[in-house]
Amino acid sequence: MVARTFQVVHNDSNFDLEYDTDDGFEVLQFQLYSLTSVPPDQQKIYGDEPNSQISTDSDLATISDKLRLVSIDDDDDSQQRESSSNQFLKSDEELARLLQAEEEALMLQQYVASENTQEFESRVRPYVTQVLMYEDERRQEAARKSVPMEELEEKALVSLAKEGNFNPSKIERDHAFLLQLLFWFKRSFRWVNSPACHGCGNETVGQGMTAPLPSETLYGASRVEIYRCTVCSKMTRFPRYNDPKKLVETREGRCGEWANCFTLYCRAFGYESRLILDFTDHVWTECFSQFLGRWMHLDPCEAIYDKPLLYEKGWNKKLDYVIAIARDGTYDVTKRYTRKWHEVLSRRTMLTEPSQSSLLADITKECRRGFSSQLLSIIEARDMEENQQLERSLHSEDGESLSLPGRRSGNEQWRKSRSEIGSDNLSSSDCPVRLCVDEHVTKIYNAFRPVLHQFIEEGITKAEAVEVLGITKGVLLDLRSSPFKSRRASIDSVLNNPMFQKLLPSFHNLLDALSLEKKVSTDGRVEICLVGNPVVTSLALPVVLDALDDMVHNLNKCENYGKYMFLLPLLKLNRLHSGSVVASAEELPLGIVTSAFDGTQISKWEEPNGAKGCWIVYRTLDNKRFELMAYELMSANDAPERDPMDWILEGSKDEGVSWQVLDKQTSQFFENRFQRKTYMINSASFPSNLYRFRFLAVKDIHSTSRLQIGSIDLYAKTL
Repeated sequence: MVARTFQVVHNDSNFDLEYDTDDGFEVLQFQLYSLTSVPPDQQKIYGDEPNSQISTDSDLATISDKLRLVSIDDDDDSQQRESSSNQFLKSDEELARLLQAEEEALMLQQYVASENTQEFESRVRPYVTQVLMYEDERRQEAARKSVPMEELEEKALVSLAKEGNFNPSKIERDHAFLLQLLFWFKRSFRWVNSPACHGCGNETVGQGMTAPLPSETLYGASRVEIYRCTVCSKMTRFPRYNDPKKLVETREGRCGEWANCFTLYCRAFGYESRLILDFTDHVWTECFSQFLGRWMHLDPCEAIYDKPLLYEKGWNKKLDYVIAIARDGTYDVTKRYTRKWHEVLSRRTMLTEPSQSSLLADITKECRRGFSSQLLSIIEARDMEENQQLERSLHSEDGESLSLPGRRSGNEQWRKSRSEIGSDNLSSSDCPVRLCVDEHVTKIYNAFRPVLHQFIEEGITKAEAVEVLGITKGVLLDLRSSPFKSRRASIDSVLNNPMFQKLLPSFHNLLDALSLEKKVSTDGRVEICLVGNPVVTSLALPVVLDALDDMVHNLNKCENYGKYMFLLPLLKLNRLHSGSVVASAEELPLGIVTSAFDGTQISKWEEPNGAKGCWIVYRTLDNKRFELMAYELMSANDAPERDPMDWILEGSKDEGVSWQVLDKQTSQFFENRFQRKTYMINSASFPSNLYRFRFLAVKDIHSTSRLQIGSIDLYAKTL
């Protein structure tokens, strides 16, 4: 460890900053953020010498102990303006090179590209007819009937609630529902490498193609693949259906079937949608998001959305033509999917750019024949805005911190043959500061205290206590399976248990944390039902069910059942909540940093490159300082090799200028999944408003690059 003290100048302020070089440059940036409110991605750090911008640890090692911090938006600092000017000059030089390369590619295209539009048109025309099927009400109704709409609506609202939005607008709800529709489709549709034998269910091998039967051509199957069973030798047919209504029934296929069917689902729920044809052999969907105010990329095969550089950056595709086909026309949207336009231009040799533009314009004019002037005006205005957006984004540097995965649909051998393997994660090294929406978790944990107290006061044995908690879980499971907008469950049958009836009042706080209450219906039945926002209940139910399992587990292990059990890990009081958190990196969208604080077993924080070192910093609500009494870590759902093994917990009360070690652990092992481990803080009292975990190593650094944690809970001495 090497400690350095820097004198930092920012605007008109001077301050000292203590920095441990073992922490890494990202921690230094977070310390500066804590002191100045300039986010890491907006920071420009300089040393004494002119133009001595610092962006790495090695840069930091070469300068003296004086630093100057400016924001990239700070126009009042003259040296910053000079530095920014140099940066823009460099960008202009790079842009000039790119524009020159584009001009050269266009010039070359004139000599190698054809003016004959036949080949290009033959690729696009069939889809122009196909997308009209998405407007058929019978097909749309068949699609809607197959969707668990209430389940997806609930998940959409919960996803917004996890961001603190409990009363979203219709536009926000529609956007969130579309994403849940995408995730559901990924789970419900099946990718077919080769179909299972229709006779015995075993594996098959391809035998080529055959002519379609009349029953297959009825649903647009112009191609039929034949497979022979490796066990019984029976032949199995695999028709490549083009009618999305048939695909709603079969729910299987490859990217063509996936995109075809998913685009129908999008239209069935009222989203303006396009089928996207990539001439390098892929198909996906775009929908116009009112929330984003633009067209959004959605790949149903991968369940990835709004990541248009997935194919070029993640799959290493050499794109040429990416064409959007919709009911209102055809569009060249290639520019949305590349940041190497000059390279793409060199591969667009099927026909010249003017010929292609003219052809697409003619097809679009045909599609819009009969549209009202009002509708045409709306569409044309949106087209103009889209074209401007495509041009603006073409040379942007967005997503530099984002790691995009290789292809995950299809078997590995097939993906390797297409050179589309790439990496295996969608992650960001530019983790934003995220708010923890987890007050309900603390309320649920605190609500078990009166329950345990009454167990002791009533002389309930450990076995009886476990039985009562089991009955409670059964009631909550009934509630979870009922419609989320009108949850209710009768408890008449369990009230026949006199022990549960006696203990029911002690569960008042728990019901309140779930926005539930006990109520007697007009027909005399005793029910548990909603009393507030149903989304609060949907958010909290998974937490309380996991907490009940944890409580039962700890009770069964408890050797001193009685008054001595009112301690961690059985009773989890004074849990910190509603703070903000930032980390060295995170996996998107399911492994984000706040997943470690949401109280559920199914989620986790995943750091894609954290096996040999990473960090996470928690800031308390309103920067209130607490003395930490204990903390708990829970192992995640899988991959034990990713469990944290060595770490240091530190606290700070001066905005991260200095840190005090609160606890240090080495060679820790989690024997089971979802296993909680409690660690008491034995250091001297040190009230803090920032807590930092520095994870130094995982269980097996040789077999993984990742670190993952199911949950992190911090417990204060008092709240």
